[in-house]
Amino acid sequence: FAVLDAMTAAKVDANEVTYEIVANAAVSKVEFITGAVSFETMPKKWLPEAAFIGRSNVGKSSLINMICNRKALAFTSKRPGKTQQFNYFEVNGSSKMRNAFYLVDMPGHGYAKVSSDLKESWQNLLRRYVLERRSLRVLFHLVDGRHGPLGQDMAIMEQMKGMPSYAKYVVVLTKADKQGNTVSPAVYANTILALKEYKLDQSPVIITSSETKLGRTDVWRYLRRAALD
Repeated sequence: FAVLDAMTAAKVDANEVTYEIVANAAVSKVEFITGAVSFETMPKKWLPEAAFIGRSNVGKSSLINMICNRKALAFTSKRPGKTQQFNYFEVNGSSKMRNAFYLVDMPGHGYAKVSSDLKESWQNLLRRYVLERRSLRVLFHLVDGRHGPLGQDMAIMEQMKGMPSYAKYVVVLTKADKQGNTVSPAVYANTILALKEYKLDQSPVIITSSETKLGRTDVWRYLRRAALD
């Protein structure tokens, strides 16, 4: 992370090889720990946490794989809603670098073919996680950059109200490669308006693409809240 700061200060335009070296240094080891289905089944071992949430088929697994420089860390599926539990990965466990943290791949919202009772249970668990999981340091909310916040995204934003000060909420607009490696001014403006509606207007917004690696450095800068805690 210090290397990223130095690169930015020196206005270095890093190439793919540089990013791969930095990614491998920041994420030296990743191990799946558990799939939690309740607050009580989340890991008891205390480590700072970086969580990722978003509507089904928003590109969440692909983005997680990109920032960790892994091809299949998080399950990537053509069937929306594949992630149906809080999947905990321990990053840099047993590392001499002393920057171990949990990466949490949260259930997708929207298209998952599950009962209404289960969906309600997920919503309640999410709310409790945001308010009570004291090891949470940053929560990335992935929103499809082609459309901006939709109904399910608004529901997630509403759950973020009252997030404790020790955690940071970050909106990540995905799939920018589908639109010339950017998002439309209207989508960006609507995202800002949605954040204001839920009194989250201090939350940063990042534009990303798992295909072109756009925004990877920006995500890492907030991921450091967990990695360097």
